[in-house]
Amino acid sequence: MKRAWSAKNLWERSPAWLKTVAGRALRAVPLPLILGARFRRRYRFVLDAQRWPAERIRAWQVEQLRRILSRAQDRSAFYRESLRDAGLDPRDVRSPEDIQALPTIDKQTLLDHLDEMMTQPPSASGADYVTTGGTSGTPLSFYINADRSAIEYAHLTAAWARVGFAPGDTLAVFRGRVVEEDRRGLRHHFDPVLRQHFYGNFHMTDDNMRRYLDHVRTIGPCFLHVYPSSADALARFVRRTQTSPPPNIRGILAESEIVYPEQRSRAEEAFGCRYFSCYGHTEKLVLAAECEQSNDAHVDPLYGCCELLDDEGRPITTPGREGEIVGTGFINTVVPFIRYRTGDRATYVGDRCNACGREHLLLRGIAGHRTQEMLVAADGARISWTAVNMHDDTFDRVRRFQFHQRRAGHAVLRIVPAPGFGEADLTRIRRHLAVKLEGRLTFDAVLCEDIPLTGRGKATYVLQELDDDSCASMLSTSSRSS
Repeated sequence: MKRAWSAKNLWERSPAWLKTVAGRALRAVPLPLILGARFRRRYRFVLDAQRWPAERIRAWQVEQLRRILSRAQDRSAFYRESLRDAGLDPRDVRSPEDIQALPTIDKQTLLDHLDEMMTQPPSASGADYVTTGGTSGTPLSFYINADRSAIEYAHLTAAWARVGFAPGDTLAVFRGRVVEEDRRGLRHHFDPVLRQHFYGNFHMTDDNMRRYLDHVRTIGPCFLHVYPSSADALARFVRRTQTSPPPNIRGILAESEIVYPEQRSRAEEAFGCRYFSCYGHTEKLVLAAECEQSNDAHVDPLYGCCELLDDEGRPITTPGREGEIVGTGFINTVVPFIRYRTGDRATYVGDRCNACGREHLLLRGIAGHRTQEMLVAADGARISWTAVNMHDDTFDRVRRFQFHQRRAGHAVLRIVPAPGFGEADLTRIRRHLAVKLEGRLTFDAVLCEDIPLTGRGKATYVLQELDDDSCASMLSTSSRSS
């Protein structure tokens, strides 16, 4: 499928020489002017609306829900039938809770009914073809508004503003882009218009990480834009080699993976600045970003409508209870996602932040509900990677590691050793993990030269390749016995 001819797609496809020429010509132009009037209007709007009272927020959400539902009813055969069966007229929506009359949808719904869900032909102007990552099974492909980037970036950078970021500030990016070697042999690419330095996250060797950090020192005040796993690799390197971190890093902006507490604390200690995490996804349904006063995540009520549902599909309103994140997006009008089950989990905190005063839904511990984050014990019980992940020196002389599991109760621990790794380190890893796993899961440790990242540059800590049927049977047995 072809990507739409949006400004963002055209810029990303432009050759390096053209970007260099454009960068010289636009060097003195503030980035918000380059990003356009839609970005500037939305950015100011989001910053202002963060302090709206709850009643105004709900009224705005109702307006957006009516807009999305009306378009879906008029132009989508799938949603026309769904709304009719639910007896819901978009004009009758009076509160965000009214959409609970509609059934939830999920990834399989999109796979089975994508054509019927679209509100315009895929060949129509303004429809962009995108796919999600395939780390948790079959990748999901769908269509979305080609001009969404300005709106999405406005919401994201308004959230980053809580830790001092402003559009136009320099970013040192360690994420999914494939970066070729420059003439110095450094995997680095500079986008002079967007003020972004991209580094080769797929090649995080000690030598490369040393060179990356040396280069970051030269780019002036900046923020690291990272996957949690890439920030952790850099932090481990800094701690293990006692390398002085670049003093010009003002903050760490982390996205796209689960944030483990020990990774956060390790990065903040290594770089001496705030680690700020955001949650979102390709479907553009829910955007949640941490409070400047805590690590609790504020759900952006202007980006989409978020529900937290228990296993029976009922809304969770009791603090401390965990549920599944279900979203209705306000950005994508090509394929509306209405009450989409993300499969991601979070704990409900409240509907108002007492620390900052924002009237936002607060979530804690947002995590992908994927088998890659779980080990399966011999008795079928799931062992959370969060519970296994170590908070001490267990993996100090390790560059990367991954559990690979093909049968319940046993796994292979792949280890990419760092310089200085020896038998004592292997013994320590075995001893510490044995205490954690308490005999519920045995493992063989093997050394390897590299552990591939996903196609988007993300780390997978548990590569789960259990047979689906046997895994489901074991998990069912475990839930009955618990």
